[in-house]
Amino acid sequence: MKTRITRTKIIATVGPASSSFATLKKLAEAGVNTFRLNFSHGTHEAHKEVIDSIKKIRTELKTHIGILADLQGPKIRIGEVADTPVFLIDGKEIILSTTKSNSDSKNIFVNYSKFATDVKAGDAVLIDDGQLELKVISSNNSDTVKCKVIHGGPLNSRKGVNLPHSETSLPSLTTKDLKDLKFILKEGVNWIALSFVRSAKDIIHLKKLIAKSRKNIKVIAKIEKPQAVLNIDDIIRESDAIMIARGDLGVEMPQQDIPITQKLVIAKCIKEAKPVIIATQIMQSMVDNARPTRAEINDVANGIFDGADALMLSAETATGKFPVLVIETIKDIAINIEKQESIFNKKQVADMHSKTYLSDAICYNACKISGDVNAAAIISMTRSGYTAFMISSYRPKARILIFMEDKNLLDTLSIVWGVETFAYKKFASTDETIEDVKKIVKDFGRVNNGDIVINTAAMPVHWKGTTNMLKISVID
Repeated sequence: MKTRITRTKIIATVGPASSSFATLKKLAEAGVNTFRLNFSHGTHEAHKEVIDSIKKIRTELKTHIGILADLQGPKIRIGEVADTPVFLIDGKEIILSTTKSNSDSKNIFVNYSKFATDVKAGDAVLIDDGQLELKVISSNNSDTVKCKVIHGGPLNSRKGVNLPHSETSLPSLTTKDLKDLKFILKEGVNWIALSFVRSAKDIIHLKKLIAKSRKNIKVIAKIEKPQAVLNIDDIIRESDAIMIARGDLGVEMPQQDIPITQKLVIAKCIKEAKPVIIATQIMQSMVDNARPTRAEINDVANGIFDGADALMLSAETATGKFPVLVIETIKDIAINIEKQESIFNKKQVADMHSKTYLSDAICYNACKISGDVNAAAIISMTRSGYTAFMISSYRPKARILIFMEDKNLLDTLSIVWGVETFAYKKFASTDETIEDVKKIVKDFGRVNNGDIVINTAAMPVHWKGTTNMLKISVID
């Protein structure tokens, strides 16, 4: 598939505006690297149809596209509002109850059974992405909580509830999540995103369930709660990738803290060679408009300058009027920003205390030497994909061209910064393999005669070991 290639990957959420085969194919041709299925919406039958379409598109376009399944997670919501909308008035008292009933201006049903035991006097209760703010006055520790309206406004049915200061006892995986997970494991996706992660234990639990299925599916931790930010180092260590979900995070944390948090989390992920995704309202105005705002263009640019592996679009491609145009627009921005030298060389040295230091040192020196000799590409053979993650984390200016046999991993790497993947099964002698892959990348137009390239591999090349070889050569 011939398309302009960006280092920063693009993830598009599938929805009513983009679920047809024709639109999915146009999105892939425009530059989508991974499609996200949001399991907060849609049936298993509808998701399967999309997954089958993506697999067909991979074959037709002869490209590698990832599939990301995003679990809904434990979302607290209010119930149905009897006469929509009801208006909450500043200063008035209101009862929140876990006893099911229609909600009105005096009583609101909350669908979380332990709500009254998890909150305490003084805690904030935010409804509808923080548009409404209540303050807890008292709780009977059973089923009723008395609150005062701090910021009122219209209340509509089934809006989300956030408890930014409360330690909830919600499970990391709900009954719905477990049903969805069973379906997802059968369908063969590449990534599963876990919502409302609070600690590394949540990730470990999900990974154990995946391991039982013997599926090689990687896990993304969605950072959307203050507790996750506090536990970020442990969460990064246990996760395969991180998603900074700025929507809920911006509700539960002071909004002015989000840009700093984004930069700090991205830097930590790069250091640990874990892909990091920026999500939520990337190009929100393009849900209805054909052009983004200047603020959105700057937001995209800052995410790329910070070093994000991928930018994820949600409503823009799921329900927006211009799903393909959004992808073309964000790609134009990325291509322009990626001409700047400051996006490269984000990590300086390999960690001497790492268990994989020898392999990491090869990856680091491949990137350093590529800069010293102005190499056009770093060409790596890998079996586990580890080398691809590690080389990417150094953000080299040279192209990152990865050869491997595992088809699933080729699609999985589609969210990793700068990585371009090639299916390869031969793995003869080391010298023969190096010459073969050099010819392939030349035929694909990734390098030209006279270009310097850096090769890395495990030696002997058919050995299932760590990367231990680095070679400089010239394309001829």
